[in-house]
Amino acid sequence: MRTQIGVLLPTRELAMTGRYDLAPVLDFARQAEAAGFDSVWTGDSPLARPRLDPLVVLSAVAAVTTEVTIGTAALTATLRPPVLGAAMVASLDHAAPGRLQLALGSGFPIPDTQREFAACGVPFSERVGRLDETVRLWRQAWGAGGEAGAPARFEGRYWSIEDLDRLAPPATPGGPPLWLAASDAPGAVERTARLYDGWLPFVPTPEAYAAAWGEIQRRAAAHGRPADAIVPGMYATVTVNADRDRAEAELEEYLKHYYGRPLAVMSTVQAYCYGTAEQCAAWLSRYVQAGARHLVVRIGSLDPAAQLKTVAEEVCPAV
Repeated sequence: MRTQIGVLLPTRELAMTGRYDLAPVLDFARQAEAAGFDSVWTGDSPLARPRLDPLVVLSAVAAVTTEVTIGTAALTATLRPPVLGAAMVASLDHAAPGRLQLALGSGFPIPDTQREFAACGVPFSERVGRLDETVRLWRQAWGAGGEAGAPARFEGRYWSIEDLDRLAPPATPGGPPLWLAASDAPGAVERTARLYDGWLPFVPTPEAYAAAWGEIQRRAAAHGRPADAIVPGMYATVTVNADRDRAEAELEEYLKHYYGRPLAVMSTVQAYCYGTAEQCAAWLSRYVQAGARHLVVRIGSLDPAAQLKTVAEEVCPAV
């Protein structure tokens, strides 16, 4: 599998500067496709870190692009009722046939996210189990009434639902790929190996990534899954500037707005790099050497469009 590189659309970055209009996001998507990125992605959070809804954004992106893969990084799927979510994703799959893939997250464990779940009426303590059950329900719904012959009734721990065969099917047989956006914790490793089509972590070091990816492969084999069943992705933040000190200062400002926490804290749980294009490319290449085959790059800047060309022309070719 060749290495693919995608870029995060600036829905949250625009929101942090007080803008919620869609036009700059669509311009960014068009520029990313023209620059040769393999994929464009968008995040999800209605209250904790507000931005435009990812499924709505991606439907618009699908209309202004032709080849680039579109995805969520990540969709907090359990904030939406599972049947409604299945219908929305299937509809989006028709807007971009063969181009949709979804990384799904269970919610970042911070107080803002807990309040977001409460506002949406979803127990935060059940977020992991509900996400995995949502995935099983979606896959059954997308196969019900089709060649897969899945039953129309779903019985799970959290939901018992009838008439899944009445839902509109996705364009992709069986539905689009579903990845797990999670850490390298043992539980996430096991869930990825057992249930998901891809893994999109934000592991701080390539060494930790390599160890977790090796374990995912071993566990997937033990579950009887094919060697190529899981795509190893990686979510990484880079801030590019020929002046490394300025790059660091820009990244610190970005994190202050995004998480309200400094780089020294965030870099213990997520992957960050700042500096020249050469330095960022060398850092990303270490994740490729560790096994990553689809990098999702978030540009750590309140004005990510200003760095898009540099990342495309100087960082990506060197990775």
